[in-house]
Amino acid sequence: MSIYGIGVDQVDLKRVKRLLNKSEDKFLKRCFTEQEIKYAKRFSDPSKRLGARFAAKEAVMKSLGKGWREISWKDIEVTGGGKPTINTFGRASATVKEKNITNIHISLSHENENAIAFAISEKDS
Repeated sequence: MSIYGIGVDQVDLKRVKRLLNKSEDKFLKRCFTEQEIKYAKRFSDPSKRLGARFAAKEAVMKSLGKGWREISWKDIEVTGGGKPTINTFGRASATVKEKNITNIHISLSHENENAIAFAISEKDS
């Protein structure tokens, strides 16, 4: 195995809260899968989990050498609870296959007003 790419992203949770207050349905439908929404809504403040997942999606895109204009937000899904994992769909899956990516590692953290995610994409040597 070798590292194909790495990515990191940080999100201001106040911004996520503003988006949820202003246009929750639009933001959720554009950026998150049903499973991600269901997971986040289990908590009294879903903005922390959603913010971390948003950062994770951006970090994964960076680790794949792509951006949000090339991969849809919903083409990357972050599983909830315990050790998070990444599921890919659509253009993200196509990129994973094209680049021979065998694993995507993800680490999430959130505290107070910030969330951060770090991703490493691996491929066979």
